[in-house]
Amino acid sequence: MLKYILRRLLISIPVFIAITVIIFGLIEIAPGDITDYFIRPELNMTNEAEDAIRARFGLDQPILVRYGNWLLNVLRGDFGYRYTNGQPVLATISQRLSATVLLAGTALAIGTVVGVSLGIFTALHQYSFWDFLLTGVSFLGISIPSFVAGIICLYIFSINLGWFPSGGMRPVSQEPTLLTTLHHLALPSLILSLWPIANFMRYTRFSMLEVIRADYVRTARGKGMRERRITWRHSFPNAMLPVITLLGLSLPTLVVGAVFTETIFSWPGMGTLYLEAVNGRDVPLLMGMNLVIALVVLAANLLTDIAYALADPRIRYD
Repeated sequence: MLKYILRRLLISIPVFIAITVIIFGLIEIAPGDITDYFIRPELNMTNEAEDAIRARFGLDQPILVRYGNWLLNVLRGDFGYRYTNGQPVLATISQRLSATVLLAGTALAIGTVVGVSLGIFTALHQYSFWDFLLTGVSFLGISIPSFVAGIICLYIFSINLGWFPSGGMRPVSQEPTLLTTLHHLALPSLILSLWPIANFMRYTRFSMLEVIRADYVRTARGKGMRERRITWRHSFPNAMLPVITLLGLSLPTLVVGAVFTETIFSWPGMGTLYLEAVNGRDVPLLMGMNLVIALVVLAANLLTDIAYALADPRIRYD
């Protein structure tokens, strides 16, 4: 098992290098210049002044030199400083990352528990009324965008009914507590979990239907073993292998969905910070956020591979 983990870690190194090349390259080919933030037409700046600004940020150097300097700084934990307020990029991201992890982690936990449970239920009751109903609802959950569902639920449950706060992570007029945080977290996390619930339910249902028709399940049933024991001892563990893969692949979609969900519910996380960086042309912050998000996804895929190897010993032995 240790050799398998070391092999996966070694494979992650060139992937990380490729991620940094892509992030740096996308900034390079983007329209305009990153020094446009400092250049104001009304100041009638001369070409010499503009060249001085570019030289100050090292843009007069070759692209390979600039990429190497940026990569070395990143490896040392120096992500640079924001253009808008001069704050360190890494400190700014650290302040917002915890809020996004809380929101996305809660949504992923809800999606996994509810989706897998509904998938098992529909597989064991194939072609029943509940199977058709929940399958139809799952297609609706996959099809409807998160920002549309967020706006609708915000209007119904926050504005009209007043059951949930309309935005923010904590109340303004009082000290935050666990209950108030959960109250603010409930609606945005439920909205963000709609897509995972639908996907986990569909994959679990399909995987369970394949497993419960397998020969070893029929043999266990023929020996007189109870259905509940067959389901949880034989069918469920083998049906979870594709779901484990889906668990790692769901994280990038959750990150994208969090951008819209956080904007709608004014959640102080990475999503709102990302939009702020785009609107302000804050290039160092954009590069730092893209790198952190990519590293989180890379780490999630690594953990998924390890979990897959733990669930299926054939993976690590091969």
